[in-house]
Amino acid sequence: MGIKIIKQGISSVEADAIVNPANEALQEGGGVCGILFRECGHRRELQEECNKYGRCETGSAVLTKAYDLKAKYIIHAVGPIWRGGNNNEAELLYNAYKSSLNLVKEYGLKSVVFPLISAGIFGYPVEEAWTVALTACNDFSKEYDIEIIFAVIDEKIYNVGQSLL
Repeated sequence: MGIKIIKQGISSVEADAIVNPANEALQEGGGVCGILFRECGHRRELQEECNKYGRCETGSAVLTKAYDLKAKYIIHAVGPIWRGGNNNEAELLYNAYKSSLNLVKEYGLKSVVFPLISAGIFGYPVEEAWTVALTACNDFSKEYDIEIIFAVIDEKIYNVGQSLL
């Protein structure tokens, strides 16, 4: 089915799963994470479901219900905070995508929508974030045929992604 990038808010995209760029504590945060918590219609229930996991290490992902969002599930993926590039950030970011996609496969899902993980408040440089994201998704799509959508609203992020796709 392939990979595509759209210029649209992630919470309004219809897919089997929406990926939330989560923090290790799985607490409602800012940016995309905060939007998904607010727009799911059940903030408290979503937080309680996240709390059952306790923590989620960087490079890992967990799955919860999506409540009122246009998806069946939310995959909470923890990408790395950018610390200059010499702290395994690329490997950890790749693993955040891989962990998310493994959950997609495990649950038999056919579509997933991602933000550009770690490129917002975690400070990951946009071009490098796209390179890792597209590599991870291309690697996965060689073995499992799903629709992978990146939903971004920032013009620069969108344009860089399109040029690398």
